[in-house]
Amino acid sequence: MRSRVHGRRWWHSPLRRRSDVVEAWTVVAVIALLLVGAPLAGVIAAWWAHGDALTMAREQRTGLRQVRAEVIDRAPGAVPLPQGGRQLSAKATVRWTESETGPRTATARVPAGTRTGDTVDVWLDTEGRSVPPPPDDASVWYRSVTVGICATGGAVALTLLGHTAVRHTAMRRRLAEWEQEWARTEPGWTGRRA
Repeated sequence: MRSRVHGRRWWHSPLRRRSDVVEAWTVVAVIALLLVGAPLAGVIAAWWAHGDALTMAREQRTGLRQVRAEVIDRAPGAVPLPQGGRQLSAKATVRWTESETGPRTATARVPAGTRTGDTVDVWLDTEGRSVPPPPDDASVWYRSVTVGICATGGAVALTLLGHTAVRHTAMRRRLAEWEQEWARTEPGWTGRRA
């Protein structure tokens, strides 16, 4: 008798309800979504973000050129500011030489701590104005990984929220079923009429 009862699975139980079966299959779906679906969503989102960021970086690089320039004067009282989210920068006057037009000067953002006489890389647009540097490979990967992690977290949160909603609905249905059964059973036990 013991082995017969012990070997029975939960879906063969005469006490199981439809809400129990739905909730059990929901647990199986949640485990699958957490182990496979959420990481897959993160990988797909990171892959898409990487391609998008590479395209954006290429577009920003078109029309820009990089020159080596010498810092000839630091702007007085220049407060270092974040440059493109990568490093602190400050304004300074820089000079470089072009083959067509000769020496040129401009005000550009240079890394904080740069002194007069140092040589820095400056990015210029088609009109020769100093512009922030386009995103580098590290920035592209950072953005991709961030998007992937956020997508994975969002998929996990959505899965757990859905599971909570199913459990709440199953519990409400179970309580309603128990109340109906008790309404039918109570008069026989207590002798009271409904």
